[in-house]
Amino acid sequence: MNVSTLLLVTFSLFAVAACTPAPELDTSSSPSPEVVSSVKTGSTSVAPSLAETPTPVTKTANCHFTLGFDAWEPYQYAEVGGNVAGLDIELVATVVHAMSCEISYQQGTWVELLAALKAGKIDILLGASKTKAREEFALFSDAYRMEEFSLYIRKDDERYVIENDVDSFVQSGGRVGIVEDYYYGAEVAVLLAGSATSKSFVPAIMGELNIARLLDDDIDGFLEDSFVGASMLRRKALSNYIVAQGITIQTGNAYVMFSKKNVDLEKLSRFNTQLNQVKYSQTYADIVDKYSH
Repeated sequence: MNVSTLLLVTFSLFAVAACTPAPELDTSSSPSPEVVSSVKTGSTSVAPSLAETPTPVTKTANCHFTLGFDAWEPYQYAEVGGNVAGLDIELVATVVHAMSCEISYQQGTWVELLAALKAGKIDILLGASKTKAREEFALFSDAYRMEEFSLYIRKDDERYVIENDVDSFVQSGGRVGIVEDYYYGAEVAVLLAGSATSKSFVPAIMGELNIARLLDDDIDGFLEDSFVGASMLRRKALSNYIVAQGITIQTGNAYVMFSKKNVDLEKLSRFNTQLNQVKYSQTYADIVDKYSH
């Protein structure tokens, strides 16, 4: 492991140092043997904005959601001290609060959390794309934002500046870092399914690893949510080394995903009712503004 990889892994470890490990997941019904960490379980540690709080519905006994999150700043992350924060976290916490329900958190990688949702070990995942495969085991909320990915390359790499889509980038020999089980839209899905083009994609368990691989010349670019990518580069002071190439992919709307094992249609309907109140309130505008700087 060279110097740039060591530095980035160190930063990644620091970001999750506040999380306390939980017991290993029961893997009898889940393909993932990994450990999911628990962070500030109990009632939510993220206070909703007081600017305009949606009208709560009648409290339902034992109404509780376990929300799984990975380190995906600025949408979802654990702060130093263990507080769970982020644009998506705060939005959903506001909705759950309006339902008069409680919320607790478990941290893991997206791959771990997706398996945990299938098995009913957690109830909610955020920022999800709706696919037929996922609809077999999950329910989806109404859309709450649009998702866009950008291709990031080394700043001094001029070989791929003229490419205008992921296909041409790959066809010209570009190796692309992705995160396992993320959905990058129809174009990338076709490339991943191709016997030849699929070899150009290098999977990782988290986006932070793609930064290290790019600096180490193990890949030529990586795909990341545009908001997340800008946040990571700013936080790690890497804007002079890694830049957005210009290729962007709009993958569609982002949804809250619920485990079918734990959440029924009645509870989903209650969630959507409060979500739609929040989306058109000052609360939503305040949350977006807070995380856009």
